[in-house]
Amino acid sequence: MNRRRTLTDFNPINRRELSRKSAIHEAGHTAAIYLGNKQKQLPPVFFQIFINERNGDSQTSVCLCKSYDSCNNCITKVEGGRLIHTLPSSVGEKINDFSLAQQPCLHAFDADIFNLLVEPLAEAKYVALRDGELINPRLVNLNALHYYGGASDLETINEYLDCFIPDKAQREKKMGELFLSAFNFINDSSNWRAIMALADYILTDSKNRLECEEIIAVLDSHCFVAKKSAWR
Repeated sequence: MNRRRTLTDFNPINRRELSRKSAIHEAGHTAAIYLGNKQKQLPPVFFQIFINERNGDSQTSVCLCKSYDSCNNCITKVEGGRLIHTLPSSVGEKINDFSLAQQPCLHAFDADIFNLLVEPLAEAKYVALRDGELINPRLVNLNALHYYGGASDLETINEYLDCFIPDKAQREKKMGELFLSAFNFINDSSNWRAIMALADYILTDSKNRLECEEIIAVLDSHCFVAKKSAWR
């Protein structure tokens, strides 16, 4: 899974597969925003999914990028979903200096990073299942997330860490904790079914934008069905 990639890995790929990976990528993000924040008893936030116009039934994409998260050919993008809307302007705001009254900001900091990590991890799990490969934190580590559309996610995460945790050792410790939490989230069978259900909905819906309420309805409906099945 974490093998060394060559340029041949980034030849034009099947557009249908690109669309599916992109849908799972963003479904993971929105599922983490809604379900993850809810599990942590954090306040709700607004988010929506924008869906680029499908270019007919073309079987291939001209996309050659190594990380399609910044590519205009990619089908979906999430807008919103952050608990922290503006990062501190000074790295002097160290995480250990926060007063008790500022603890909610620390929870929001953790949640935003967690939600960003789930995004490429969801795609990584899909690719592993598709290819019949194993997936664990050793095979798919932080650096490997670049291969699953995670370049901009990791860039944003580093901005968070630079603002809140100046100390390198503390940053690595925090990242390790949140990475494992995100990994556990996608490995939860109920969460994974919710992610896949939302991805399917993204791919079959004809609209160019899915509103927050519609996404939540899909996730809530699926989670209710999953829980009902578990009770039997």
